[in-house]
Amino acid sequence: MTAKLPIAAIQMVSAASVEPNLEAARRLVAQAAAGGAALVVLPEFFCLLGRKDTDKVDAREPAGDGPIQRALADIARESGVWLIGGTVPIASSEPRRIRNACLVHRPDGTLAARYDKVHLFGLKRGEQKFDESATIQPGRTPTVCDVDGPDGTRWRIGLSVCYDLRFPEYYRSLGAVDLIVVPSAFTYVTGEAHWEVLLRARAIENQCWVLAPAQGGTHENGRRTWGHTMLVDPWGEVVASRPEGEGVVAGELSAARIAEVRAQLPALAHRTM
Repeated sequence: MTAKLPIAAIQMVSAASVEPNLEAARRLVAQAAAGGAALVVLPEFFCLLGRKDTDKVDAREPAGDGPIQRALADIARESGVWLIGGTVPIASSEPRRIRNACLVHRPDGTLAARYDKVHLFGLKRGEQKFDESATIQPGRTPTVCDVDGPDGTRWRIGLSVCYDLRFPEYYRSLGAVDLIVVPSAFTYVTGEAHWEVLLRARAIENQCWVLAPAQGGTHENGRRTWGHTMLVDPWGEVVASRPEGEGVVAGELSAARIAEVRAQLPALAHRTM
């Protein structure tokens, strides 16, 4: 019998305070679990899109403790799913910057992996200006996490966040994976231009599934995010997508589809560099 893994990505329009976002995440993950998902992924900064860049620094938590981290563990345990918690502001070695940390919890609520976003977004385009390095300390370590499916099959998951998507060498450093996750908060301008093509490119290059939960809508702080939460198969075909608004994008990973694509066009085996 072919190994399969039911998954879901959560699209949110996160508010400028933590508590309503935690409540929304709990409700949406429960909805995904009720639909059969064994692995659920939240978007970047699901817990807070503040009115100022420094709001996320003010909301930082020490690694291993805090209301956001406890909520993620509780949500995973309550819904009985593997939960990839988008990103959480974790205290760094610098008081004015945080780590933008992607935390993975097992169905029993215990922490399985942590990835700190490596590539920090910067944009100067007209009136739009972003400089994540002002408030975020970059991570250094590419990270994978092994997830056990309901049938006992082990799936290798490559962790990444948003702006990492533009750096194909990062994904090569992960090695062969079954699924890449890209929790994101793409701006409307950059998302409209580049989001889908980048997601499809990473799936094609790595011949694996790509699941990208996104922020999608107009937020309390006035920012508009692109949305289009998406599941892409190893051939680069978009399997499921949600343009805007809060909701769940569900699908199913198939090990057979990965094997089929890699056998038909063995690009990974043909690499010489």
